[in-house]
Amino acid sequence: MALELRQQLKLSQQLVMTPQLQQAIRLLQLSRLELVETVQRELLENPFLEEMQDEPSNEPPAEVRPESPRDEPTYDREVARSEDWEDYLGEFASTPQQVQPRDYELPEEMSSLEARYASSPTLESHLMWQLRLSSLSDDQKELGEIIIGNLSSSGYLQASLEEMAEMARADFAGETSTAEAKDKAWPTVEEVETVLKAIQLFDPVGVAARTPQECLLIQIKALGYDRDQVLVDLVRDHLEDLEAHRYKPLLRKFRLDMDELKEYLDIIQSLDPMPGASFGEGMSTFVSPDVFVYKVDGEFLIVLNEDGLPNLHLSPVYDNASENASSKEKEYFNEKIRSAAWLIKSLHQRQRTLYKVVESIVKHQRGFFEEGISKFKPLILKDIADDINMHESTVSRITTNKYVATPFGVYELKFFFNSALELDDGSQVGSESVKALIKKCISEEDPKNPLSDERIGEILKEHLKVNIARRTVAKYRMAMDIPSSSRRKAHF
Repeated sequence: MALELRQQLKLSQQLVMTPQLQQAIRLLQLSRLELVETVQRELLENPFLEEMQDEPSNEPPAEVRPESPRDEPTYDREVARSEDWEDYLGEFASTPQQVQPRDYELPEEMSSLEARYASSPTLESHLMWQLRLSSLSDDQKELGEIIIGNLSSSGYLQASLEEMAEMARADFAGETSTAEAKDKAWPTVEEVETVLKAIQLFDPVGVAARTPQECLLIQIKALGYDRDQVLVDLVRDHLEDLEAHRYKPLLRKFRLDMDELKEYLDIIQSLDPMPGASFGEGMSTFVSPDVFVYKVDGEFLIVLNEDGLPNLHLSPVYDNASENASSKEKEYFNEKIRSAAWLIKSLHQRQRTLYKVVESIVKHQRGFFEEGISKFKPLILKDIADDINMHESTVSRITTNKYVATPFGVYELKFFFNSALELDDGSQVGSESVKALIKKCISEEDPKNPLSDERIGEILKEHLKVNIARRTVAKYRMAMDIPSSSRRKAHF
């Protein structure tokens, strides 16, 4: 087969992500505090960007401020020429529904200060999250729940394998009939140990260890250092000697010099003997909502929180910046002016996109905003994306790390997206409504005789007309970090 050189013309289309579009996408997924920090940093770095000081006004806040006439020439000159912006944004540039003038007063705070706190993850919730995402079977996950419930604040296991196996048997007997419990001799000590070894490799590695030696050895194996038998022996058999600085016997036993022993000490000191200590006890942190949803005269009003967000405009120095400037200086000026104009445009489009997404969520979840979580409906990203003519990835970005203050508390925007469960009449109910009813049933149960997952499923059948298996009830209960009935039972 002969080889030859040939010229060929080819026409193709490619999607090019310009730096401006990358900036617009990045701004979408920033939280409000991160956005304020980004804008403040740009104010320091860009000499053509200034903060406009607004005059005090008694008018209620609007959801989005339209561009001022002063900014329009900038957009026309620098930004509006780029058609790829409109191709990407689609309906981003459309003006949202403006607030109709009316006589009303908005309350300063929609909810109490306590309702705007969110708990930081605890060690237990962090491990339970990993347990639910693991490839373990449902039975093994029930064992994992028991193991995680018997950890100390520093991450060490406080129960023996036999005790946890007995807890699992008691839990299983409480959830099922006596005949079924007799037929199933589960779990064995070996099965508990299998699940324990899987949890010990969760983040943080070494959690659920029974001794400091076991904790460090797990970390050594995870790092691939277990091939060095001297290191393994030092940790397993001579940890107390190392703590007491009894080095000479170790040097003789392992035929090491002091420099080699110091290398082993550096590796051991880099390990964490208390892997759970870095997690707090669920300390609350303050959440500042990005959006407020008010109910006024039977209608819902959406107000974006722009507190602390500067009102940007181009500096007046822009008008005569190119006078008496060299070519390099003009190139620098044009770059900074273009960057400032795109930032202003991106901020306006971000706020409009956020408003449109929240407006669509309120429309789809109106029952929740009217009566609470019991009227929660199934909702996925595609429903919102189709409603506002945007891509699902855009909706996903704009709902990341964003919070909305509702008449029933402050929620993350992703909270409103949930799966569906089929009812007996063919309709659907949101999984969050099912979780809320499960939580309500457990909060009202008798501590001496807690409800089993099977009984909770029967209650769901009575109230929501939904057929839900015991395993599904257990899955939702674990997702809310609620222990099993045997662990909830009060001992007097």
